[in-house]
Amino acid sequence: MNFDLSEDDAALQDSVARWVQQRYPFDARRKLAAQAPGFSREHWREMAQLGWLALPFDDALGGLGGGALGTMLLVEQLGKGLVLEPYLPAVLLFGGLIQRSGALRDEWVPKIIDGSVLGALACLERDSRHELADVQTLLRPAGDGYVLNGAKALVFNGAAADQLIVSARSSGGRFDEAGISLVRLDAEAPGVERTVLQLMDGQWVANLRLREVRVAASQLLFAPGEGFAPLRDTVHDATLALCAEALGIMQVLQATTLDYVKTRKQFGVTIGSFQALQHRLVDMYTALEQTRSLLYRAVCSADEGSVEAERDLRALKVMVGRCGRLIGGEAIQMHGGMGMTDELAVGHCMKRLMVIDSSFGDADWHRRKFAALAHA
Repeated sequence: MNFDLSEDDAALQDSVARWVQQRYPFDARRKLAAQAPGFSREHWREMAQLGWLALPFDDALGGLGGGALGTMLLVEQLGKGLVLEPYLPAVLLFGGLIQRSGALRDEWVPKIIDGSVLGALACLERDSRHELADVQTLLRPAGDGYVLNGAKALVFNGAAADQLIVSARSSGGRFDEAGISLVRLDAEAPGVERTVLQLMDGQWVANLRLREVRVAASQLLFAPGEGFAPLRDTVHDATLALCAEALGIMQVLQATTLDYVKTRKQFGVTIGSFQALQHRLVDMYTALEQTRSLLYRAVCSADEGSVEAERDLRALKVMVGRCGRLIGGEAIQMHGGMGMTDELAVGHCMKRLMVIDSSFGDADWHRRKFAALAHA
């Protein structure tokens, strides 16, 4: 099988790699992460001008139709720089749902592409444990519209978003897939309260409290109660992108550790000459290449619309969780105590891999889902 990139795909990969190298030195990233919103709006405008915000959208909407492959190439390079700009929440999650909504996409997709709108998806709750169908936030009819009440947790880009998409239950029981609606809200609408907090990987998120928030019928993305399927599909696309980001981070950890053991001396020789460490470096490389291979398979399955796409994605998320812990742990061990200091990128890479593992289901959760698919 030929995995060579086309000329356009190679150009995209190279342009993102150059931008990350020029715009994202590690010390600059640390300064950006130090205070909310945790990223540079100037960088965001540059990403819009370069066309990266248009990449996943259909040509008919002014996008580039990059598909899963184009998204993988871009996000993998962003991962290498631990880029903080909210590409996943604002473009892939918020934008992905807007694109799937026939009612709103013509108005809102161009605003996402030019960077004038920053969105976020609020779909997680304190008790949901990664289950998208576990929704207790309620959407009830009121007059000619609706009223929204409930709470959402860990909204990625929630600190900076000016628009929100919120999942809410309009019918059915707590765990029913049917009966979930998706509504678009202004982040400053009356009744929307945000509590901003910072995660261990440096990104700023928000918890939401929704109290008697008025919702017009035109703010629903889909028919009432029919939001689960597009929500699930959008989260699957974003999870694939997260795995591509993780691969970029793993590459940095593997290369950085290899360079370090070639220069760090102990007992008069470089520690890379010790056979025990060489074996561990081989384990890191093997884990990296296993992740890369499974990512390519999952991307091909997604672009082809294969019936195996969900199984491949869940297997990949398990692999990313396991290999991320192995590669990150070995990198820290071989760097010694300095590997956990704030001044070195190694610890930041490991923290980001830990957050990626826990996002939209950790390795154990996806392993159970994979097993259920295998036995279905």
